[in-house]
Amino acid sequence: MAQENLNVSSVLVERSSITSTYLERTVLIDAYLPTNIANPSQLSLLLINDGQDLPKMPFANILGQLLLQNAIEPLVCIGIHCGEDRRMEYGTANTPDYLGRGGKATAYTNFIFEELIPFIQKTYALNSFKEKSFAGFSLGALSAMDIGWNHPHTFSKLGLFSGSFWWRSKAYEDGYNDDTDRIMHQQVKLGNYSPQLRFFFQCGALDETKDRNNNGIIDSIDDVLDLISMLKTKGYTDEQIKYLELPDGQHNVETWGRALPAFLQWGWGK
Repeated sequence: MAQENLNVSSVLVERSSITSTYLERTVLIDAYLPTNIANPSQLSLLLINDGQDLPKMPFANILGQLLLQNAIEPLVCIGIHCGEDRRMEYGTANTPDYLGRGGKATAYTNFIFEELIPFIQKTYALNSFKEKSFAGFSLGALSAMDIGWNHPHTFSKLGLFSGSFWWRSKAYEDGYNDDTDRIMHQQVKLGNYSPQLRFFFQCGALDETKDRNNNGIIDSIDDVLDLISMLKTKGYTDEQIKYLELPDGQHNVETWGRALPAFLQWGWGK
């Protein structure tokens, strides 16, 4: 089924469905395709979790305007619609959280590599891409980080908007400790430096109100800043890490839509 974008001539939006063996469900995807491509071999690929929210931003207009202005290099963007079991499919593949959430994250990773990417290549006759990147919002950002971090030779840029980096292996009442129980932080701590990886983090000062350590900084920002510090101990520099904090930013689609142009220009700007 095709979906036409009525507002921006530089982007065509096509909706497809994939019957996934790994996820045991039908996965909807929206492909945002640049219309004027001189050299298809120079196209980049950006996968985006929670693709069902992109029309609300509206992503086609954001991408299309940047392409019309020749502000970014052309890229194919794939919005992956989440399923009803979002909290099980998104998460960290190697370690579910303390409530067992993320139990299908390995299956979701397999879907990305074994079903989605081959489908994109076959459907759009694109055997290769200049580079591949992954982005997401909230829990979808955690998923993108987990997949990208563990597959650095596939994905080179990660867009992480209001990421759920609180994802933890132990409940507060069971003796939770920042230094040992945040799952993504532990992955980075125990992982290796990959020079090709770059990170774009976005937070909103109004993402939430919780402040578990009473330091005057909300948890969502604390978790991201701690993750950035940990990445820097691995060897990543400010040239590889971009942090965008919106003073009036909230944990919602409108905020992420406002942050997307900065991400796209950071990643593919001319």
